Amino acid sequence: MDPIFAEFLGTAVLLLLGQGVVANVCLGQTKAAGDPGWLIITTAWGLAVFVAVYMVGAASGAHLNPAVTIGLFCADKFQGALVAPYMLAQLAGAMVGSAVVYVCYLDHYRVTTDEETVRGTFCTSPSIRNLPRNLFTEVVGTFALVLGVLFLVDPTLELAGVEVTDYGLGSLDALPVGLLVWVIGLSLGGPTGFAINPARDLGPRLVFALVPRATKTTPDWSYAWVPVIGPLIGGALAAVVFTAVQ
Repeated sequence: MDPIFAEFLGTAVLLLLGQGVVANVCLGQTKAAGDPGWLIITTAWGLAVFVAVYMVGAASGAHLNPAVTIGLFCADKFQGALVAPYMLAQLAGAMVGSAVVYVCYLDHYRVTTDEETVRGTFCTSPSIRNLPRNLFTEVVGTFALVLGVLFLVDPTLELAGVEVTDYGLGSLDALPVGLLVWVIGLSLGGPTGFAINPARDLGPRLVFALVPRATKTTPDWSYAWVPVIGPLIGGALAAVVFTAVQ
């Protein structure tokens, strides 16, 4: 990478994430405005990514996110034949994990009467509904995530009958990726809740659509495409930029 462009890119990322934190905390009607729980939520998601990547990184490359899979594929670091199976596995895993949480907290779901809060435990929603801007925010957040992942990609895996190639992250990359997710949540999570992962949002949203509740609100399908399409666009754009600067 050209050193001058590296300075430009690094400073842009610094301000994107640094000023983003200030905006998320200080502006009105963001996810973090007046909510001390936002720090807990973003920290837990970062740690969850760390644990998950550490567990399966050596086996699969730990994409855990269709946007990461698409980004690696577009950057020629992942085989096309495995894109669909990986993405389907990620969606199925997200649904199972979400369903287990629902069972664990079933008694608490039953005593919670705010249906918007109930849905919010499953999937994301915008603080202020502006679909073009919500989409842009998901694109930018996922772009930051996947670009960071692409710079971390290193391990090669040998799967039976599959050519050796770059597949994603190893266990040593778990902590940097967890920290990256954490800071993206703190910085850019305010407008939309930072899905930055189609499986993370769509899987639980499907589970929410299936669970029985007498007064359940809708899964908000009119918004559901944003945290799916936005991350996929962001992942692909990150691959384009990464490839261009290598």
